[in-house]
Amino acid sequence: MKKIIFTDKAPAPIGPYNQAILVDTTLYTSGQIALDPVTMELVLDDIETETKRVMDNLKAVLEAADMTFENVIKSTIFIMNMADFARINKVYGSYFNEETAPARETVQVACLPKNVNIEISMIAVKY
Repeated sequence: MKKIIFTDKAPAPIGPYNQAILVDTTLYTSGQIALDPVTMELVLDDIETETKRVMDNLKAVLEAADMTFENVIKSTIFIMNMADFARINKVYGSYFNEETAPARETVQVACLPKNVNIEISMIAVKY
């Protein structure tokens, strides 16, 4: 059964999508960008701060589904500039136990919503 996941601790959707969908024990998150969930303003001070805001948004969505980053099995990271990879990776990595970190790909793209520098989506499983 498909269950819509929503929390006011992450940005409200700005289009025809939901923050996440839970199907049985699998959670599919929509891509998160660095929108502050309270002000709905972008947080673009630097790539580290932007990445932290994205990860905190994802954390809120995971928690709304009674999950944590330990439940994440797959991440997709879209970035505007591959030169930012090491700085993004340092922040991203701080949210995971390296031994149980999920599978992941990182892709440089030409443009992201609202001209942000990073967007991340995840798949998580309750076990």
